[in-house]
Amino acid sequence: MTLRIRPISREEHLAFIASRPSVSHMQVPSWGEVKPDWRAESIGWFEGGGQRPAGAGLVLLRPLPKLKRCLAYLPEGPVIDWHAPDLDRWLEPLLAHLKGRGAFSVKMGPPVVVRRWSADAVKAAIADPGARRLRDVPPTGHEPGAAEIAQRLRRMGWRPTRPGGEDGFAAGQPRYVFQVPLAGRTLDDIHRGLNQQWRRNVKKAEKAGVKVVLGGHDDLPAFYALYTETAERDRFVPRPLPYFRRMWSALTAEDPDRMRLYLAHHDGEVLAAATMLRVGTHVWYSYGASTTRRREVQPSTAIQWRMLSDAHAMGAAVYDLRGITDTLEDTSHLLGLLRFKAGTGGHAAEYLGEWDYPLNRVLHKALDLYMSRR
Repeated sequence: MTLRIRPISREEHLAFIASRPSVSHMQVPSWGEVKPDWRAESIGWFEGGGQRPAGAGLVLLRPLPKLKRCLAYLPEGPVIDWHAPDLDRWLEPLLAHLKGRGAFSVKMGPPVVVRRWSADAVKAAIADPGARRLRDVPPTGHEPGAAEIAQRLRRMGWRPTRPGGEDGFAAGQPRYVFQVPLAGRTLDDIHRGLNQQWRRNVKKAEKAGVKVVLGGHDDLPAFYALYTETAERDRFVPRPLPYFRRMWSALTAEDPDRMRLYLAHHDGEVLAAATMLRVGTHVWYSYGASTTRRREVQPSTAIQWRMLSDAHAMGAAVYDLRGITDTLEDTSHLLGLLRFKAGTGGHAAEYLGEWDYPLNRVLHKALDLYMSRR
């Protein structure tokens, strides 16, 4: 039976999301309001005469200057039956719909995990002088069907987005992430899963009197001061403060618990801060920030443990620490972040990554060239 696509209302989109156990925070309607340079549209897939969508997606459309054409992007989406044997039945209507919207190229990020590495496997890989990339290390688990989905996409004309960014951090969304499973575990189980250094640092923060509190919109400047300090130290370009104000306003208007801000206080000073996002049973550590002052009281560890504990109390199935480096080289300044996240005792996961479909090959090639030179 043919699937048809049409725009859906915010209410229809949110109702669909509520019926699914896990949807990316980049596939909720409010995420479009976080990205003002893009035009956002919620779309739904409908089967036969059905009134409720069988699939949904948030599409971000970026217009090309002086041309009536745009790039269409579905970050970490769409939310469809990716394991369907007739995947083309889902994706062909998507391409036709977006071509009608003036798209010259479509980019999407299938929310499909390919492989996983346990924390112990990651730790062993870091210690192995012969290991250069996580992708070359034997995984501790494969997700069935993921390789077949990649083959189907290639047969349909989709191509993996060219790797970009630094050490596995692409220009789009991260292909490698670190996640802590929470479902079916007690908080004591999760605490025991932390490595010895993490448990020691959690205790050290408690003993030092670090207090982690929930903040609000008015606390964003305090977060931002630490965030810009972190950006300079870790060599990345910070987002502007209005981005975080817009993010807070849009996400919390949609759901008061969609975004949280945590602040770690010690002796009257904010030493670390972090944002947490939630959709259904999936919780993400989104942005983190800290100062180098009084690091010995472990404010960042205190925040992570509080967020893990709160995620567990919410009934979350997964606590997602987001992107990790793919490189295992000692010279990478991102390796310390991988060690820190691996200390949670969770697992590294590799997703299918982002895929492109050129609807206009000339314009798509020009964009590809531009992105490769950024």
